[in-house]
Amino acid sequence: MDKKLTAVARKLRKNLTDAEQHLWYILRKNNFGVKFRRQAEIGAYIVDFVCFEKKLIIEIDGGQHYQSTADKQRDLWLKSEGFTVLRFWNNDVLENREGVAQEIIKHIQLTPT
Repeated sequence: MDKKLTAVARKLRKNLTDAEQHLWYILRKNNFGVKFRRQAEIGAYIVDFVCFEKKLIIEIDGGQHYQSTADKQRDLWLKSEGFTVLRFWNNDVLENREGVAQEIIKHIQLTPT
């Protein structure tokens, strides 16, 4: 593991955005029958939330991610490693928590262990 990346991940875990805090509460409260980690390192990247058991990554995006080429390249690499990447906008998490939770549940149920 890259020590610099680990330090950044620790800092991010201590400073979640409002949307990340809301989703983390949902993931922990509902538990969905699987374990999620937040601000986890995968390769050279830090992902917002990951369930290694289901190889499911959840990213919460603000406006800076709109049509981001770097995000597309990152997602391609993560997918090549066998992960499914779900992306939600900040306002979706804050205003439509139930819909976001249902989408996550759908992917958990579709993915074999």
